[in-house]
Amino acid sequence: MLSIQAQQTLSMYTRDGVRLDADVYFPTGPGPFPVLLMRQPYGRAIASTIVYAHPRWYAAQGYIVAIQDVRGRGTSAGQFSLFAHEVSDGKDAIEWAAKIPGSDGQVAMYGFSYQGMTQLQAAQTAHPALKTIVPAMTGYHLYEDWAYENGALCFQLGLTWALQLAAQTARIGGDSQTYQKLVKAARDLPIAEAIPASPEVLAEVDTFFHDWVGASKRDRYWQRLTPQLDLVDLPMLHIGGWFDPYLRGDLRLYQEMAARSQHLHHFWVGPWVHIPWSRKVGAVDFGPAAASPIDRLQIQWFDAILKGQGIDELQQSLPVHLFEMGRNQWRSLRAWPLVSQPPVESPVEPTAGPAAKPIARLATPQLESKTKTYFLYSDGLANIREDSGVLLEAPIERLVERPARRLQVDTLVHDPWNPCPAAGGHSSIPAGVFDRTSVDSRGDVLTYTSAPLAEELRVVGVPNVEIAIAASAPSYDFCAVLSRVINGKVYNLTQGYGRFWQLESQRSEGRSISLPLHPTCFNIFPGEALRLSLSAACYPAFLVNPGTGTPIRESKAIDAQIITLTIALGDDVAKQRSGHCGARLRLPVVPD
Repeated sequence: MLSIQAQQTLSMYTRDGVRLDADVYFPTGPGPFPVLLMRQPYGRAIASTIVYAHPRWYAAQGYIVAIQDVRGRGTSAGQFSLFAHEVSDGKDAIEWAAKIPGSDGQVAMYGFSYQGMTQLQAAQTAHPALKTIVPAMTGYHLYEDWAYENGALCFQLGLTWALQLAAQTARIGGDSQTYQKLVKAARDLPIAEAIPASPEVLAEVDTFFHDWVGASKRDRYWQRLTPQLDLVDLPMLHIGGWFDPYLRGDLRLYQEMAARSQHLHHFWVGPWVHIPWSRKVGAVDFGPAAASPIDRLQIQWFDAILKGQGIDELQQSLPVHLFEMGRNQWRSLRAWPLVSQPPVESPVEPTAGPAAKPIARLATPQLESKTKTYFLYSDGLANIREDSGVLLEAPIERLVERPARRLQVDTLVHDPWNPCPAAGGHSSIPAGVFDRTSVDSRGDVLTYTSAPLAEELRVVGVPNVEIAIAASAPSYDFCAVLSRVINGKVYNLTQGYGRFWQLESQRSEGRSISLPLHPTCFNIFPGEALRLSLSAACYPAFLVNPGTGTPIRESKAIDAQIITLTIALGDDVAKQRSGHCGARLRLPVVPD
């Protein structure tokens, strides 16, 4: 490792004359050196050290490191607007970084979350000095991968972030009164409002949250801010976490780029939440292998791409590295496993628009996974007794000739006064793995548990729940949580959430829906069991659905109604009700 010089603060000017400030760290030695650039909105002194090593450590590896405040943040001039200036400012910053004294003209970018998006938006400019990027835990498509999950606003995450950024704006402007009000709201989230999606504390504040609540899926707002990467071809190191809310975006970006790129693309996913990247994730310690390897991996990547050191080893290694929860070890694959998944159905959503562009399927290495299917069955008491609902490896009709006391449906009643609470996962605060035994014991949660497994089950990919539902209201939410059951405790592994609409004619007949869960990688040992828990809320991670079908910007808490969901289990009644087969869980399985 090299010694480093004293930190310097350097400024640049954008094409429209706005000053942007950066802390720059220089290694000692003859040079020249490549430049690592991070552009972030939280005050450059933080430098994302909540998940990365300090810039001094990176500089000591033989790199000039520049941590820049984006427009209107920290000490940089101009007015901040979420993602609005990061394309042009990003291009100007790359041009500046390539010419820092001592630079060899090569620039790489790194960073997570907002700092991941600044990389993608800068990359779309195709500046020749930008040689590689390392986007981590960032939503690629702003609507599908960041703000909403299957049509449901990510309320707790979005509101918390909006309050943080708005408070920083007030602090920069010296508005102490507004700052204190926003800080107080962030510490005690304003979730019990007359219009839940429009908290009063944000009424007079200029914040992106108003756009997120008001812009429909087809609105140009989303496309304008989503990186356009069709013409981009750079080597990329992609980083995600199993309990990070933006993993869908990480996976989408990796699959899209790896399918058409002429360069290296590696994908690493640990068992981490958004912050921090550590071995302890909620209530579970995943062991020493789960400690973040990312800093060393990034240096290895930069050395290979920017200095040509170790490039052969990198090219010959497998590109996909996934932490397998349970075995608590890293698993390397030649590709992300692919399995055909039907889309989430919401055909009568009033604001529905075109989904994100499908991922191209070119001549790249692919890994086909097998599908293991579990069928849902109960005697009608799956919301009351844990021994009622079961997961079976074959339809009940094949196992018994005439099942005693078999009901063809389960009924789930959602009370907006007492919604089912969030318990870990990727979309709530706190995120991660927790014992959800008490949540599963609620009367508004249906649970289906397998028998103790006789053989180990290894799941890699995107699980999917297919189910036929008839609802008593025009709109309803549906949550599915997959867990391991061990020694009487229930620990969540992955979950999915969606908002659905139905026509009046479907009230009694129902319709079949398909809900993808969050990407995952885990194993279940012999003697352990698998559980699927179903509910109509996950609060306050997601807003309570009032059932009215009105847009969330207009939905009043007083209008929220009790919603009854009737879930068809057996194939015969499901086909009779909706024309589709009964309830089932599909798991992508990739054996050794």
